[in-house]
Amino acid sequence: CCVAGLWLWHDFLDRSHDYSQQIGSPSGSYWHAIMHRREPDYSNSKYWYRRVGHHPIFEPLQEQIIELADQMENEPLVAEMVGNDTFDGFAFVDLCAAVGRGKAELEDFCREVTRREWQLLFDYCYARA
Repeated sequence: CCVAGLWLWHDFLDRSHDYSQQIGSPSGSYWHAIMHRREPDYSNSKYWYRRVGHHPIFEPLQEQIIELADQMENEPLVAEMVGNDTFDGFAFVDLCAAVGRGKAELEDFCREVTRREWQLLFDYCYARA
């Protein structure tokens, strides 16, 4: 999992994919979901988020998203994300897709959520390696 995450961090999506698709755990599926979101292949990313199920980093990630969202006033897509008790990967994929369709004002928010998501998932995987 850590190797898949490191390849992803350095923008080697194919290498990351080679590793993540061979990992039969929720964390492996999570790396796979992030990689497809970055391609972007949003429907495939959602498929892999479904395979993740509930992941232990969802709650701490959601707490950080709520803190970040305080800076994003009057943005309905962000408000939809913070209305949940736990991180919603599907809503985040939709938010990233909106950036891809031209909602540039959300790009910095999405990048920061992605950075924090990567860090939490990597730390989780490293602690279990």
